[in-house]
Parts: sequence; C-alpha cells; structure tokens
Amino acid sequence: MLKIVKTSLVIAATFGMSGMAHADVSEALANICTIVQADDKGELRKKMRSVESDYRMKLKDYYSGISCSGNSLIRTALLSNAVEAGELLVKKMPKSDLNAPEADGKTLQAWVAENGLQDNPIAAVINDRL
Repeated sequence: MLKIVKTSLVIAATFGMSGMAHADVSEALANICTIVQADDKGELRKKMRSVESDYRMKLKDYYSGISCSGNSLIRTALLSNAVEAGELLVKKMPKSDLNAPEADGKTLQAWVAENGLQDNPIAAVINDRL
C-alpha cells in the first residue's frame, strides 16, 4: 500500500499536479536526466541518496515516473553512452523491474536489441543482472 502511495506521489509530481509535497519531489528530481546524460556517477549517487533520505523513496519508486525526452533513465544512459551512471542505475534497480516492460511495452533487453546497442557496456551489465 505504501509503495502505491509513493508511486502515485512521484507520478503526480512528474505530471505537474500542484501541492507542496509534490513540488518538493519534483524539484529534487528535476535535473536527474541531465546528471545521467553527463555520466556524473557521484552526483547521481548523491541525488538518489537525498531523495531516499528526504522522501523515503528508492529508485524503483520513482523510476517509471521519470522520462528524459521520452526515454527512461537507463535508456537515456545507453543513448548518451553514460556508462558509469547507467551501470549504477542497473545495479540499483531490482531484477524484476529490469525485466519488466517499460512505458512503450518493451523490455530493456528488447529495446537494446532493437536499437543495436548490444555492444554498449551497460547492455552487458543488464544481461549479467538478468
């Protein structure tokens, strides 16, 4: 039940619903796409820790509510060749969530194969985890 509440909070914040708590979470996650694209593992780790300590939310709780130009965080890391940030994201996500279809209905492995990114080091980490 608590997970549903947390997920709803993140989705509401992402889609711009008003409210003080929603705005705080949204602000905390505002530049996470830029951090992933820049492959700044230290800053990403710091951002994830602050969201976890301030809002008691782990990556799996807000991952599906974040879209970076229509892509998830891991897909953004793959496209940006952000190896360190991508590996951190893959390692922090539960295996069941890595294997689940994303917003477009495709799993990460299927999307990687479709886009010809099998040689990317992040794809190797995904395959090792699954």
